[in-house]
Amino acid sequence: MRRVRTIAVGAALAMLWAAPGGAELDGAVLYKERTCIACHGPDAKTPILPTYPKIAGQNEQYILQQMNDIKSGARNNGNTPAMAGVMHLVDEAEIAALAKYISGLAP
Repeated sequence: MRRVRTIAVGAALAMLWAAPGGAELDGAVLYKERTCIACHGPDAKTPILPTYPKIAGQNEQYILQQMNDIKSGARNNGNTPAMAGVMHLVDEAEIAALAKYISGLAP
């Protein structure tokens, strides 16, 4: 019975985690929840280290490509190791939502 309850709770959490009914993911929420804010700053232009990029207003396709390359291992230079450690937190749809959100921020 305990296992069934654990599985049910896990399934319920997974449903809450996903966007309801195919609704668009909220990039602003993901930016905070997936720890982007920790390194790039709350406005995506005040990184914690001077070597980390200011990403606010960056081209959406560029952000999308960089995140996908870091996640796949195709990019492994510069600050990539810091990003590679958190890329398991996002899936393709979340990467797209993050890229759209970040690109819409004022640089």
